[in-house]
Amino acid sequence: MDRFKQIESFVSAVVRGSLSAAARSEGVAPAVIGRRIDALEARLGVKLLIRTTRKISLSAEGTEFFEECQQILQTLENAENSVAAGGEHPKGHFRVTAPGGFGRRHVAPLLPRLLDAYPGITVTLDLSDRLVDLVNEGYDCAIRIGDLADSSMVSVRLADNRRMVVAAPAYLRRHGTPQHPTDLARHNCLSFGTGVNQARGWLFTLDGKTTPQRVSGTLECTDGAVLHAWTLDGRGLAWRSLWEIEDDLREGRLVTVLDEFAAPPNAIYAVYPQRKHLPLRVRVFIDMLRQSYAKRLP
Repeated sequence: MDRFKQIESFVSAVVRGSLSAAARSEGVAPAVIGRRIDALEARLGVKLLIRTTRKISLSAEGTEFFEECQQILQTLENAENSVAAGGEHPKGHFRVTAPGGFGRRHVAPLLPRLLDAYPGITVTLDLSDRLVDLVNEGYDCAIRIGDLADSSMVSVRLADNRRMVVAAPAYLRRHGTPQHPTDLARHNCLSFGTGVNQARGWLFTLDGKTTPQRVSGTLECTDGAVLHAWTLDGRGLAWRSLWEIEDDLREGRLVTVLDEFAAPPNAIYAVYPQRKHLPLRVRVFIDMLRQSYAKRLP
């Protein structure tokens, strides 16, 4: 029991940002939380938290340990919820947010099926390419693509996400086919987002390492559907996800280039706030996404 309480207090302190906030959530003095974490560090023989008078931060060992502990606690919570739910049917309302293009193609079509299977559920779907603050904006779940930076969220990996450089055959006939990522400097590259996002570059595998390649072009947009249309129109090269362009590749409207330099896939996740009990209605939604994407996503 002491070992479990130490782990719980450690995770709570990291998620809430301080020992005092963790103490308030458990109804104990901050010194109690501090002693538990001290005992945990002594037992493991490593420093997990770097503590100052104003804040706490994770050490390298602490970061790895936190991720493992978070998964363990979530697995235990899910097991308890499954037993407690018993024969209950999920019911109630939940709010989910997803990126616009992906949400239209791969989230929205599943929601009517979810409601057919569980008539007691109602859903609000928000399609937005901005990074939604789940806690402060009152969302139960988000679908996110790529690296996850927020450690206070619980994540469930749904599928791999492959990205590749594509162009319309007409563009390549006019401007030639790039043979190396450095050749992109001589091409019109259609970029997603603001200039800040563009500066991060497109990712490639060079000498065994994932390396960003800066690109530039005459057109830039924060809407993936617009970039897709421009690419089909032969306006330039674009770096797009396979789930978006698979039909165009199959029909020959787009072709891939620089395939031998493609970066490793990132992932598609369902994320939700760290909380004591994940509602059954959200759990069955995530399960449906995972099962569907295992069969359908390219």
